[in-house]
Amino acid sequence: MRRIDLTGQRFARLVVIGYAGTATNGNAMWRCQCDCGRTCIVDGYRLRRGGVRSCGCLRKETAKRSIAGNPKFQAQMGDATSLGISNGTNLTVLTQLSVKNRSGVIGVSYNKDNQRWVARLTFCKHLVLNKQFKTFSEAVAARRNAERQYLADLLPEAAPCQQNVQPPSQQ
Repeated sequence: MRRIDLTGQRFARLVVIGYAGTATNGNAMWRCQCDCGRTCIVDGYRLRRGGVRSCGCLRKETAKRSIAGNPKFQAQMGDATSLGISNGTNLTVLTQLSVKNRSGVIGVSYNKDNQRWVARLTFCKHLVLNKQFKTFSEAVAARRNAERQYLADLLPEAAPCQQNVQPPSQQ
């Protein structure tokens, strides 16, 4: 397949300065000069379709403007406790039920492929529990045991998961 020569063309903040080779997917890669002065190598398809508009400086500028216009965010800047991280463990993820959760128990999900319940727990960036069970109650019990084992010191005031939960229907 013949490649389209993009040399000299402008795409948002990027000007193509030359061919940079072929990506593993077969797309042409192009070396670009950004308006900010940096160079970057970009997939030609993404460049032509508008998926890439700068070397990354545009994203930084957008984030900076968002932060400047958000007083709540500014108030929490520099406050590590607002991140909910303790000893490399994200306590927010461990203690708040995600909107995606369908089981009603943090760290317990249903695998439709093999029709088993899965219990998971990540602690200090390591997956310390990742087991499958035939029943919902076995998975919940495993998750709660792992919470007692790994999180007791981090969450002394918090009760593990929810109490008296019932298994949701497996649709």
